Amino acid sequence: MKKHLTYKNIEAFVFRLWEREVSEDPISEKENELLRQWKIQAEKGLDAVYSTESKERVLSGLEHYFSQADIISIQPAKTFKTHLYKIAAVIILLLSLGGIFTYTMFIKPDVYLAKSGKRIVHLEDGSVVTLLPGAELTVEKSFPASTRVVDLKGNAIFSVAKSKTHPFIVRADGFSTKVLGTVFKISQSGRKKAVDLYEGKVAVSSPGVPVSFLTPNQKWTNFGIAHTTAVISLKQVKNSSRKVSSVLSLSFNDVPLKEVVAVLESSYSTKVLYPKEAEHKKITADFTGGTVGENIESLAFILGLEVQKKENTYILKK
Repeated sequence: MKKHLTYKNIEAFVFRLWEREVSEDPISEKENELLRQWKIQAEKGLDAVYSTESKERVLSGLEHYFSQADIISIQPAKTFKTHLYKIAAVIILLLSLGGIFTYTMFIKPDVYLAKSGKRIVHLEDGSVVTLLPGAELTVEKSFPASTRVVDLKGNAIFSVAKSKTHPFIVRADGFSTKVLGTVFKISQSGRKKAVDLYEGKVAVSSPGVPVSFLTPNQKWTNFGIAHTTAVISLKQVKNSSRKVSSVLSLSFNDVPLKEVVAVLESSYSTKVLYPKEAEHKKITADFTGGTVGENIESLAFILGLEVQKKENTYILKK
C-alpha cells in the first residue's frame, strides 16, 4: 500500500479486494498480503476484549438490515453469499460516511483532562473521580466490565461505588491500586508515587515488592525509589489540623544501601553513618513493626556490621 494514498482510497481498495474474495474471484498472493498487512495495521493497539465487544455492537446494529425470514432461515450457497454482500455494503457505508464516528462511539477510549483546575468525572458505575490540575483519566468503552479498570496520569481523588464482585483498579505510572469500594487519593510527582486512603480498604501493587494493604488513615509510598514501598500511619493531632506519621512497614528489593539509608533517615528523623565502600551494596529486606533501632540493627546484620549509637546517630562499622 502506498503511503501517499488517502485514508478513504485505502479503505476502498481493501474492501474492493475483500468483495472479490467473498465472490470467490481469484486473488493474487500479493493482494492477500496487502489485506493481511491492512488487517494488522487496523487492529494494532486494540485490546482483544474491546475488539470483541465492538464487533458484537456492530453486528447487533446490522440486524435490522435483514428480513425476519432471512434471520430465521439462511439458505446455503447463493443466499449465504447475498448476506455477505449485505454485510459488506453496510460496513462500507459505515466506513465511508461514519468511520470516524463509529470508532469514536464504540472503540476509542474516553479521555478526561483537568487543565487548569479540578475536574469532576462521573463514571457509569456511579464512581466519582476528582481530577486535580494537570491530571488525565482514560476510561475504555468497555467500562464498567467484570473488572472496572481506568488509567491515571497525575493526581486524583477516587470515590468508588461499592461492589463485592467487580473490583475497581486504577493503573498509574508503575503501580496499581485495587479496591472494591472506597475513597482514596493517588499522587504522582516524577518517580515519587503515593496512595492516601480515607475510607474502606485498598491493595497497592508495584513491581518487585509485596502487595501493600491499606486501612483508613494510612498511606502507601515508594519515596521515589524503584522496588521500594512503605506503609505509613497518619494520626490526627487533637485540637489541630496536623497529622503525625509513623512507619508501619518498609520493603526494599535489591535497592542500593545509600537509598535504603536515605529512606530510614527521612522516615525516622535520624542519621545513619556507614562505610563508604558499602553504599552501592544491594539490600533486600522487609522491616515491619520494628522501632528505628531494631530496623537499623537488622540492616547492620544483613551487612555484617556492628551498630553504635551516639545521641540521634547510628554508626555502622566493621
